Amino acid sequence: MHISAFSLSRVPRIEFGPGLLAKLPGIARRYGTHALLVTGAGSLRGSPFWPDVTAGLSAQGMSWLHLSIPGEPSPQTVDEAVRTFHAEPIDVVIGIGGGSALDAAKAIAGLLKPGNSVMDHLEGVGPELPYAGPAIPFIAVPTTAGTGSEATRNAVLSVQGPDGFKKSFRDDKLVAEYAVVDPDLLATCPPTVIAANGMDAFTQLLESFVSSRAGPLTDSLAWGGMKVARDGLLALYADAGDAVARGRMAYATLVSGITLAQAGLGSVHGLAAPLGAFFPIPHGVACGTLVATATRINIESLRSREPSHPALEKYAQIGRLLSRQGQLGRDDAHAALIDTLDAWTHALRLPTLTHYGVTPNDIPRIVANSRGSSMKTNPVRLDDSEIAAIVAARI
Repeated sequence: MHISAFSLSRVPRIEFGPGLLAKLPGIARRYGTHALLVTGAGSLRGSPFWPDVTAGLSAQGMSWLHLSIPGEPSPQTVDEAVRTFHAEPIDVVIGIGGGSALDAAKAIAGLLKPGNSVMDHLEGVGPELPYAGPAIPFIAVPTTAGTGSEATRNAVLSVQGPDGFKKSFRDDKLVAEYAVVDPDLLATCPPTVIAANGMDAFTQLLESFVSSRAGPLTDSLAWGGMKVARDGLLALYADAGDAVARGRMAYATLVSGITLAQAGLGSVHGLAAPLGAFFPIPHGVACGTLVATATRINIESLRSREPSHPALEKYAQIGRLLSRQGQLGRDDAHAALIDTLDAWTHALRLPTLTHYGVTPNDIPRIVANSRGSSMKTNPVRLDDSEIAAIVAARI
């Protein structure tokens, strides 16, 4: 096996395992005595985990301020938080929640000391000034299995509406100092969240595996992540009390964050950005409802234009993995992959785009705004008609 050249950017120190939330206060204390806790809208505060966190911080002699993030964070949300807390003596920012809370915490940690607007640094909008830092130490504690934000260097921020956008504030300095991944935190996730986030994580693994920037290290991580997601996603959707399934999906999500940060993504995430900006569609739902169709069109385009492309064999490998039929020929394995993804989409009750108000008249605008950084690492360059066909198939 030829090992091609590759580079590896920063990843957090990782603490993974059930019950390891108990380590959080001690880890936070290494950075000082004043913390900013950034959480989601309120589910964490109503859970049995919140008293454990706050009592643990108190036992370490720490004080804290709390910020709740309702929904996906906007640049305005981040800027307001930076203005509010800029003068506070904050030593560490702790993000505890889903991807929205972690992305907001990551951006806030990056800007509390500089004090400027996040719009200065967002990709594709504004002046795109280089980020010099310094960032306040950031600890990521995911409570869902989906975005992998605990392992990435980008904070995704959104403005929703006709002129909306979904863009990243991205820099190695934003990578968490620690990712504390406790699968027990998934026990309170409702099935709809498990479905959407789980399909997001799986899509990230699949897209990074076939990405034009994939390499031997990311391939091995993505392969292992897809294997445990195959065994864990539907089981966790059926029963959040399944501790084995929780561990599998927490691991798959963590690995997906590492692989996407190193290898990039593809057409599903390219389309998820404008869909999430223009319509009230959760990111994981957008990914889950598109991935089967996008995979089919990628395969058809590769067969037509680049029949010897290595991604075709990679897609076949995934089809054999998911179907548990290791002897399938390439075409049959492709069919098995698409059939499995279709079956998951239906089993997880992921809605079509119509449910969120997307109509055929919206397709040209969605396509025109889909060619961001994710689309650049799709294994084949899709033309506008092919991208449009992905969207049309899910309306």
